[in-house]
Amino acid sequence: MKLRSQYLSSWLKFPVIFALLAAISPLFGQDEAPPYESYEAFAESGGFALFTVNNLWLLISAALVFIMHLGFSCVETGLTQSKNTVNILFKNLFIISIGVVSYAFYGFNAMYPGDFNGFFATGSWFGVSNDDMTLMTDAYASYTWWTDFIFQAMFAATAATIVSGAVAERIKLGSFMVYAALLVTFFYPITGSWQWGGGWLSEKGFYDFAGSSLVHAFGGFAALAAVMVLGPRSGKYLAGGKVKPILGHSMPLAAIGVFLLWLGWYGFNGGSVLSADPLLVSYVFTTTSLAAAAGALAAMIVSWTLLKKPDLSMGLNGVLAGLVGITAGADSISMMGSIFTGLIAGALVVFSIIFFDKIKIDDPVGAISVHGVCGIWGTLAVAIFSDAAGFGIQLIGTLSISAFAFIASFILAMLIKVTIGIRVSADEEAEGLDIGEHGAEAYPDFTPAHKG
Repeated sequence: MKLRSQYLSSWLKFPVIFALLAAISPLFGQDEAPPYESYEAFAESGGFALFTVNNLWLLISAALVFIMHLGFSCVETGLTQSKNTVNILFKNLFIISIGVVSYAFYGFNAMYPGDFNGFFATGSWFGVSNDDMTLMTDAYASYTWWTDFIFQAMFAATAATIVSGAVAERIKLGSFMVYAALLVTFFYPITGSWQWGGGWLSEKGFYDFAGSSLVHAFGGFAALAAVMVLGPRSGKYLAGGKVKPILGHSMPLAAIGVFLLWLGWYGFNGGSVLSADPLLVSYVFTTTSLAAAAGALAAMIVSWTLLKKPDLSMGLNGVLAGLVGITAGADSISMMGSIFTGLIAGALVVFSIIFFDKIKIDDPVGAISVHGVCGIWGTLAVAIFSDAAGFGIQLIGTLSISAFAFIASFILAMLIKVTIGIRVSADEEAEGLDIGEHGAEAYPDFTPAHKG
């Protein structure tokens, strides 16, 4: 799609988006003004200072999770070829944008529906008017309705971002945009409501503090299905079972991305306390740090042993593996338990990446292993290293979420493949998606990206 007219005509292929916009258009009306009188009355109460601190911490946490999208952008671009950089950055910009807007129109109220059948709920605009529940307070947390929304919206967008890296370098831009919009709008809130919305998993005692399964395993197994439909990059797998490495173009950029993600995870896990409780927040910060560091060390040692050279990309993925692993039990797993959780996750991600390469599942950034496999491990670690939940329900819960994500993603990807197509042409893949999809290069003053 090199010409503006081609961009315009391509959007005509996407009736789903136009139908969605038409359905929600009546919701663009002006909201009613907030109930300032009740807010001011609350401001005069003795609990307002605590409420303010809690609310501020959750907003800061939301900002930290937002920074994670910059981290994902850097990791994905760094671990892929320079000729696809603009395409990857465009996808990440789209994901956070569609994630926030669609979560407002549908996802937030579908994920937190309150009274529903425990398996599925329909969503609507935010779920309340400005006159209702402007202040949310209970024995554990206190924040505004809008703070809760923006924090949860950042999580929703993350699920689709995980898929972006796994399908990089060969997926059509328009097809991915349709896929990501539908995944984050309609499918992510379903499994989220099973636990965080008071659904059937919550009733059975399943525990996932910040989303090892609900966010990461969901995104990881959605990515697995999409990759299976899409197929590997050209030239990745050779005759005789040989694997040809397709090297990323910037390891510094990948490293920057991982450190940004580590920073953002303090909001991801620390914000999931849902208050500024000094004991719990500091506890979660520490378990998160220990697991990340242990994951890095384990991945360094295991990959060095297996590959005979210290592999930076494996070490970076070890950090992310440890972070994903501790996310389900950051508030309940002990300090020593968090180290073991990270160590096992870091070792597991190395074996997983090698395994998927052997069965010709091409994942340029290791997202399936980091988020999918280690998401399952982290959920089970809750039962092993804490008493927050039993092993049986943790296994049932994580497998249910992963299976739903895989099946929904597979069906969605197949529908896109047989309708508008899902993969770019061989020539466009060889030239680079930056030129083919965007008509632009990320580094025009250096070696032309499409010749790299």
